[in-house]
Amino acid sequence: MAEVGRVAVSDPGSRLLPGGFWAAVAVWVERPQVANKRLCGVRLEARRSVSLPPTGHTHLRPSAGPEPERLAEAGGCGPDAGPGPVRRSLDGGPGPGPSAGPDHGRQEAQGRRQPEEEPREAAAAAAAAQLSGTPGQPGQAAAREGDLPAADLGALWDAFAQSLAGDNREMLAFLTRTGAGSPPEGRRELDLLLRTVVPKTNPHCPLRGPRREMVVQDVLNGAVTFLPLEEDDEGNLKVKMSNVYQIQLSHSEGEWFISVLIFCPERWHSDGTVYPKPSWLGEELLARLARWCVESRQSGFKSTLSLISIVKYSTTYQALKEKYKAMVKVWPEVTDPEKFVYEDVAIAAYLLILWEEERAERGETARQSFVDLGCGNGLLVHILSSEGHPGRGIDVRRRKIWDMYGPQTRLEESAITPNDKTLFPDVDWLIGNHSDELTPWIPVIAARSSYACRFFVLPCCFFDFVGKFQRTQSSKTQYRGYLDFVTEVGLACGFHVEEDCLRIPSTKRVCLIGKSRTYPPAREAAVDEERTRYINSRRGRPGSPRSGAPAPLPPGAAPSSSPGPEGHGALDAWPAHTAEAGAPAGALWLSGFQPREKAERLRNCAALPREFVDRVVLHVARLLLGKGSPAGGSAQAWNRGGSLSLAEVAGELDRETLRRLKRECGGLQTLLRNSPQVFQVLHGHVRIRDWREERPRKQEEPEAKRRPSSDTFKTRICWFFAHHPDGCVLPADCCPFAHGPGELRPAPRTKKKPAL
Repeated sequence: MAEVGRVAVSDPGSRLLPGGFWAAVAVWVERPQVANKRLCGVRLEARRSVSLPPTGHTHLRPSAGPEPERLAEAGGCGPDAGPGPVRRSLDGGPGPGPSAGPDHGRQEAQGRRQPEEEPREAAAAAAAAQLSGTPGQPGQAAAREGDLPAADLGALWDAFAQSLAGDNREMLAFLTRTGAGSPPEGRRELDLLLRTVVPKTNPHCPLRGPRREMVVQDVLNGAVTFLPLEEDDEGNLKVKMSNVYQIQLSHSEGEWFISVLIFCPERWHSDGTVYPKPSWLGEELLARLARWCVESRQSGFKSTLSLISIVKYSTTYQALKEKYKAMVKVWPEVTDPEKFVYEDVAIAAYLLILWEEERAERGETARQSFVDLGCGNGLLVHILSSEGHPGRGIDVRRRKIWDMYGPQTRLEESAITPNDKTLFPDVDWLIGNHSDELTPWIPVIAARSSYACRFFVLPCCFFDFVGKFQRTQSSKTQYRGYLDFVTEVGLACGFHVEEDCLRIPSTKRVCLIGKSRTYPPAREAAVDEERTRYINSRRGRPGSPRSGAPAPLPPGAAPSSSPGPEGHGALDAWPAHTAEAGAPAGALWLSGFQPREKAERLRNCAALPREFVDRVVLHVARLLLGKGSPAGGSAQAWNRGGSLSLAEVAGELDRETLRRLKRECGGLQTLLRNSPQVFQVLHGHVRIRDWREERPRKQEEPEAKRRPSSDTFKTRICWFFAHHPDGCVLPADCCPFAHGPGELRPAPRTKKKPAL
């Protein structure tokens, strides 16, 4: 046994520990990809409680019940079959189930503790319950195709326990933090968790598949041990004695410590992915755990990819990324190509797996059809269509990249307004990917299109049915409040709404999915009346329809009843859906809705007159130069000016200038950042850019390599050469801008992008 890392955690008065320790452990157990970027995630498969009696013999604790729990990825639980041989798979059905936390059945052990230990240990047990998942959240326990089958955790532990009681006393001492050869005092309660660690798919290392681990949690002793599993020649799972490590919490002389220990350092084999180097565990992981221990933040969002198979997603995402990565090189829009391409690739991978699993659940083979409302650049439509799903995208404004996709990608330039003419009765799924003002309407359009229509929305900007959304609860963030509002809309429209978190390069990555209804088809007319009343209740109310009122119940559900059964019969005639009494067919469902303008108005200061921008830049530069002194105090040195806050700069501008800047997004700060040749804007302050502080070039390199390779080299006049009283701080041959008209080069022509 060797300690590879130890760090002190500051917690005066023990207000956060030991509870914070188990919260940090929960992150590493359930979401290791947060720390280890080479992992895709984990699948939590089973959980049991066991005990270690004084004799060293271990057995399943009777109070835990005869059945181990089955868990889906990132939490969630469900029933499964009873214990059996190690090779036997546990097939359980999906749905919510009881969550047996680590504190379940510990009354006997707690009764023997000293009085002064009770508050601390009770806090530890309560915090450790986080590893059992959030009670009440539904999970999907059914094994998915492509995932490893769940092993019989009880039989697996029994086999391992026999070795602990026999010739493996060192491992027993390691598990229980006792001296080798001396059995633990009293019965030791342990909690077991079976998880599958899924590495990211890497085309360069195709042999790195999922690895299974048994996690042994000893709450009373503040230790969690990770035991890797392997298959023997007969296909039976057993504990692998190498790569066993433990995370410990200890308290000594009024100070808390977290340690990482390895059972057998000489047998540790690092694969660089699931099992990193011991130094990484003792440094990187330990530092993160120590930080997480004292963080009191509680996430209000689910773990990523909680509704689909992580194994399938990893494989599909990597395949799509390789297939469509060439889009980055030919991206004709002004937006960041890497962000938008890889974001849409990730969303497409998620939808493809979601739809594949839906077809398996329904016993169907035909691929789902879709319509992407507010499709933007249309890349998501292009990927889904190329992967075999019939569909189209609609947006109010045509993009340049549309011409590159080819005729197989159907994209339409049209404004979408919520009325009876914008229904899609023959479409399986409606998609809203950053659909702005259409986001709250998409569940309504899906519900009224047909009983079989489903929806997927990825909310970004905060819109109500009419106008901007405003939260009414200060206890929630604007984002969390808006997600709850869109969920409320889905419930009011009669959907079972599920929430998941995508893995995309965006801060707004929570999606909402409506796959099934809460009412049978025969109740469509009555439910639509409830929808209409709900939509009208939002008129003129940017927050909730009634201050302090509870969210509306799903249509057709009694106040204390569960949602009604989903029907699959023939669809009734769909009624007119106008919200206004006596309104003609095709009228808006709620007056006041305004779709986006066809011509996108630039509000990033780029459309401001050039002479106005130049005047503001020169005025601000003179203000900064007047606040500074020549560098080094010499009269001959170059004046780099001083630093001013944006508020101080704004106070020196006239009222008309401020009024024009206020119309732009970001105002004065955006205008100054649009002039990076002149200014540096950081942390709310602005100063003159000193080009001598830019990344230096190696003098030993040839002159051709020292020059910037950009096509824009010397295509604009140097502002400092023209306006700074001391001229440019760089020699003409080192400055990327032209020192006079004689150095100007013609601007490069825009190359025509090839078709995809």
